Amino acid sequence: MTLRFSFDNSYARLPAGFHARVKPTDVAAPSLIKVNHALAHELGLDPAALETPEGVAVLAGRSVPEGADPIAAAYAGHQFGHFTPQLGDGRAILLGEVVDRTGQRRDIQLKGAGPTPFSRRGDGRAAMGPVLREYLVSEAMAALGVPTTRALAAVATGDLVHRETALPGAVLTRVASSHIRIGTFQYFATRGDVDAVKTLADHAIARHAPEVLGQPEPYRAFLEGVVVKQAELVARWLLIGFIHGVMNTDNMSISGETIDYGPCAFMDAYDPATVFSSIDHQGRYAYANQPEIAHWNLARLAESLLPLLAVDQDDAVTIAKQALGRFAPAFNAAYLGGLRAKLGLQQERAEDLALSQDLLARMAAQKADFTLTFRHLCDAAVDPSHDAKLRPLFADPSSYDAWAAAWRARLADEPVPAEMRRDAMRRVNPAIVPRNHRIEAVIEAAIERGDFAPFEEMNAALATPYEDRPENADDMQPPPDRGVYQTFCGT
Repeated sequence: MTLRFSFDNSYARLPAGFHARVKPTDVAAPSLIKVNHALAHELGLDPAALETPEGVAVLAGRSVPEGADPIAAAYAGHQFGHFTPQLGDGRAILLGEVVDRTGQRRDIQLKGAGPTPFSRRGDGRAAMGPVLREYLVSEAMAALGVPTTRALAAVATGDLVHRETALPGAVLTRVASSHIRIGTFQYFATRGDVDAVKTLADHAIARHAPEVLGQPEPYRAFLEGVVVKQAELVARWLLIGFIHGVMNTDNMSISGETIDYGPCAFMDAYDPATVFSSIDHQGRYAYANQPEIAHWNLARLAESLLPLLAVDQDDAVTIAKQALGRFAPAFNAAYLGGLRAKLGLQQERAEDLALSQDLLARMAAQKADFTLTFRHLCDAAVDPSHDAKLRPLFADPSSYDAWAAAWRARLADEPVPAEMRRDAMRRVNPAIVPRNHRIEAVIEAAIERGDFAPFEEMNAALATPYEDRPENADDMQPPPDRGVYQTFCGT
């Protein structure tokens, strides 16, 4: 059984300034935690080969497979609003690219594979906790239908990683449509290297937006496409109660995928001001701020692309503003459309936004659980007796009753049979999300007791988020103390 990757490394063929060639650093005693069999098949890889000692050595960074061209990418970024002109892959190494079974080009990257020229005095390693978190959350997002990077494998290194305390180390094998970030464009734009910006834009267009090739204004069309994809992505986040936690420009991919699951979390009790990140002291990346931050970040991309949009600066700024103007309509359409679906409304009515916002305001005031409220509405849409599951979620159940009366009056205008409505609602209102207290329990079991059974069980539960399964009952429940309020970066 031989492990083979059919690499075709287009990003590594870009000029030297785009990346630094660096090999992963060996580890003490690599051992497999998990291989994602389904994703391996998508990539044209043999999962059984990945589980052999040869495969584990590759996944841990101990050996480099044939055809790989390991690099660490250069990029800059605004971090909490402050610009850093050089960041780059400080603990991630891109092994190379493969073309999957659908013809899509995918990056295969080792996260936690050792220091690179961009490590900024860091150790380039990842602790096991953040690796398990990213594996669980990124795969949960994929199952929820949200564009995301994926987790191909997790491997324990046998080394200790020193943060506040000594922690077991691990490496995550991450798969992405690409790792090109807004900060990648900023890296060259801030240096005034217009040729490099054009080279990067041409590469990104060929990879992510080939449909704009041949258009009169391809760079404008490319920018507009990124704007729309990001607007729709953030709307998807809000509709499932997801908080990214660190929406720096270096953590926003131009592919429209969710990337970099550091201090991320899903809300329990609904509160638009919710912040989980231990380093977000001002609430910049709070749940409700995410659309505004995404728009701000996209403005930084537009600034980087100005020289490509028009020769005249004023004309370029006008084009950039017009492109950024696509954000609000795209976001509003995706968000309101998603809220309608969550409430079982198929026909559009002018009052739908007010109806949905009224529910959210009552949920916030009454500390109702976000996921359970919408999931239980699926059954309540068929039979009001199911209100018995919803009313206890609200501190004052009469607040729900008042809203439910208006909701049912609105449902009366819908021609869809009740059972069909319920089934449609169940396809957009998950029964289970990766709740933070459950992830913390998984991490504790793995680190404190070397027990990965909870990780396996949670990963299996999150694979079918729209199904009610009795064995997943514990994972579906909110925390008894209303939750873990802080999550942490892995550095």
